[in-house]
Formats: sequence, structure tokens, C-alpha cells
Amino acid sequence: MKLRERDIFRKYLERRGLKLTTERQAVFDELFARHEHLEADEILVRLRGKGKKISRATIYRTLELLFDSGIVGRVRTGETGYRYERLRAGEHHDHLICNECGRVIEFFEPRIESLQDEVCERYGFLPLSHSHQMRGICKQCRPRALRSESSTSIGAAKSAARRPHVVH
Repeated sequence: MKLRERDIFRKYLERRGLKLTTERQAVFDELFARHEHLEADEILVRLRGKGKKISRATIYRTLELLFDSGIVGRVRTGETGYRYERLRAGEHHDHLICNECGRVIEFFEPRIESLQDEVCERYGFLPLSHSHQMRGICKQCRPRALRSESSTSIGAAKSAARRPHVVH
């Protein structure tokens, strides 16, 4: 499967007059070696640990190219940060993102997928893609978060999260 994604990326680069350099190949290989959600700096540390000479700017530019080519997804982890993951044709999942530790939990829920299909059908909408992310506090961080935050601030956040969001 990795060969298919590499071919997609190579063709994407060629259409833009770019080449699959050794540095781009190294970033690609690191992302596709395992299914993980990695930050750019984690990739930098891993590649440098393997003796690769690569700049932070090259990693960021390559991650943008990989994302734009459609073979890599990204999950926003904060105001400016992303975690990147390989995407495989035919595979789909959504994300739970912990605001405390940044953990990204993947899940697939057929009922959510079915509901999305129903909504699109109701509005005559042809979906091309979607991203479903929920933010909150993971099971491991909840005890610590409950101790450090006052119950009123967490209670207020839970209450606000449950209010319906209406768009006119």
C-alpha cells in the first residue's frame, strides 16, 4: 500500500514541477512507517536521530505538500499546531482530541456516518470529504483536570458544550 501512496505523491509533485527529493522521501517514510499522529518537530527529532540532515522548514513544507496531495491528514492540536497522520484509501476514522495532553484517539462510529449521510441527502448535498473532531479531556487526564480546575469552570464548559449551536 505504501508504494501506491508514494506514487500518488510523486505524481502530485510532478504536476507542480517538483521532485521527490531525498528529504521529502525521508518525511514520507517516517509518516508511513507506522500509523501515528506526529507533530512536525517529532518528525524532525526522529529523522535527525537517524542521521538525516533536514531542516525544520523542509519538514513543514513537505508536510503541507503531503497534506495537499491527499495522502496525509492533519488534526489541529492547539492554536497553531497540527498532528499529521498517513491516510489510506478506503479507511476512515474520526478523532477525539484531549485538550490537556494532546492525545489523539481514533474512532469509527457507523451511526455517525449514517447520520451524516442522512443530513446530506436531506439537503441535496454531495459530500466530498469531512472531518469530525471532538475536543475534551481524555480518561487519563480527567482526574488531574478535575483536581486542578474548579468544578464550576468544568461544569460551565460542559454546559456550554451541550447547548445547541444554531446557524441562521
